[in-house]
Amino acid sequence: MSFKLRTGLVLIFILLSLVLSIVLGLVLNRYSAHSVKEEIGESLSSTAYDTADKLDNFMWTRSGEMDMLARLPVLINSNNNQDIHMMLEQLQTSFPSFSWIGYMDTRGKVVASTDNILLGKDLSQRPVYKEGIQQKFIGDVHDAVLLAKLLPNPSGEPLQFVDISLPVTNRSGQTIGVLAAHMSWEWAREVKRSMLSSLRRDDNNVDLFIISRNDQTVLLGPNNMVGKPLDLNSIREAQTGRSGWELEQWPDGKTYLTGYAYGKGYMDYKGLGWTVLVRQPEATALASVTELNRFSVIAAICAAIVFAILGWFVAGQIAKPIRRLTKRADRLAAGEDVTLPEKAGFEEIRILSRSLNRMVRSLVQKEVELDQMQTIAHYDHLTGLPNRTALENYLEQTIVSVDEQQQQLAFLYIDLDGFKKVNDTLGHQAGDHLLQKVAQRLSEIGSEGDITVRLGGDEFLVVLRTQRDQLIAQATAYGENIITNLNRPFVLEYEKVVIGCSIGAAVYPLDSGNPIELMRMADQALYQSKRAGKNRMTFYEEQASVSSL
Repeated sequence: MSFKLRTGLVLIFILLSLVLSIVLGLVLNRYSAHSVKEEIGESLSSTAYDTADKLDNFMWTRSGEMDMLARLPVLINSNNNQDIHMMLEQLQTSFPSFSWIGYMDTRGKVVASTDNILLGKDLSQRPVYKEGIQQKFIGDVHDAVLLAKLLPNPSGEPLQFVDISLPVTNRSGQTIGVLAAHMSWEWAREVKRSMLSSLRRDDNNVDLFIISRNDQTVLLGPNNMVGKPLDLNSIREAQTGRSGWELEQWPDGKTYLTGYAYGKGYMDYKGLGWTVLVRQPEATALASVTELNRFSVIAAICAAIVFAILGWFVAGQIAKPIRRLTKRADRLAAGEDVTLPEKAGFEEIRILSRSLNRMVRSLVQKEVELDQMQTIAHYDHLTGLPNRTALENYLEQTIVSVDEQQQQLAFLYIDLDGFKKVNDTLGHQAGDHLLQKVAQRLSEIGSEGDITVRLGGDEFLVVLRTQRDQLIAQATAYGENIITNLNRPFVLEYEKVVIGCSIGAAVYPLDSGNPIELMRMADQALYQSKRAGKNRMTFYEEQASVSSL
């Protein structure tokens, strides 16, 4: 019986350790794989979006420069081609993005150009003239064999160009010529290098592609793929105007995590419809998950071996007092005067408990890690501030504990003034950096028992505990402190940026006992602050008074 008990316990230990390790391993691995895919996919999609934004911004800038050049007096008023030539040479020095700038007469003959390249050539049959004589023309990436032979090419790689041309009109509105420029495609490679260098160091084997709109040809990418068509679902999705990511199979038979974005243009530049793809091999992206799977299998085997040894020892210790108790019970049955040991089994049970604790300790650690991952869901991934979920939990606990005779809660709804201008001028990446700095300053102002939440975009909410008889003074002082801190300059992209903020306030339970209604009231008060000149704080009660007038 002792042997059977020992064997059974050993088998139970082995089975239990394997089942728990496998179940928790599978749950953790599945969750990790999903989280890793989501994180890397969003990163690739963000890189694709930022690249498309940079490409469109660059082309918009060049287009604007050409508009400015076409209005220069030397083009409109001068009949001296030498003056125009000197002006074009100076312009190329000032605008190095242009590989070649030329001026054609109304018949398509080049009458002035930088470095006299193509001077005297008839370009009347070229799109740069045929389209440009009618309206502004921006051509897609193409080869230019003649021009490529005449321009310096230190790299030796085939040169590609993007064309911009537009009619030049005199003060009477008559077309007197065509101004044209070729930009080397090398600037796009610089954008590619800068975007890839900004990725994390562990983002290995990442490729970036630029795809044309009409025939889905690779304009920029690995050398062996440039000029070839590419048929992918991610391209079709991008060309509908969406950004995102997919796990899909490419023509080489391999599976890649692919982020995609579509160049929609920028301001008055409508864009050439370029699709940007950023891919990473699935095996590389999920290498950490594969390593975790391997570790889980090894850990399960080691746990089974360790617990088999422990189970054999513990089973022997448990069986020993049972046999001793059985012998004494037999002696009692035989009529001998013996006493049974008190608490004979408690020590063995305690030893068994210790063994079980050691067995599950490693598994409990994994559960703790899962709990920590769930905690992340309560914080905004960009700023690190609590999110709406955390706010809901906070209000559930705080409203119950508030002594309404002594305390009240001030809901301060904050919206940044001037944030859109930062996004438009410096880009979304700078805007994200600004939101992080704003969150840091708001966190430094906060005190214990309060909560500062990012609601989304450039909107924040502070729930402030105040004394009932000092509500207005405390909330006003806190709001003014926020305005003062956010009015201090920020440094973004080596530039000094100044913004402000408008605040609307509502009070619990004075204005309402419903948190959702309080947020709506604070939002109404916020827009009263906006209408009153911004960079100020308005209570809902004040806003309501103004509205009733």
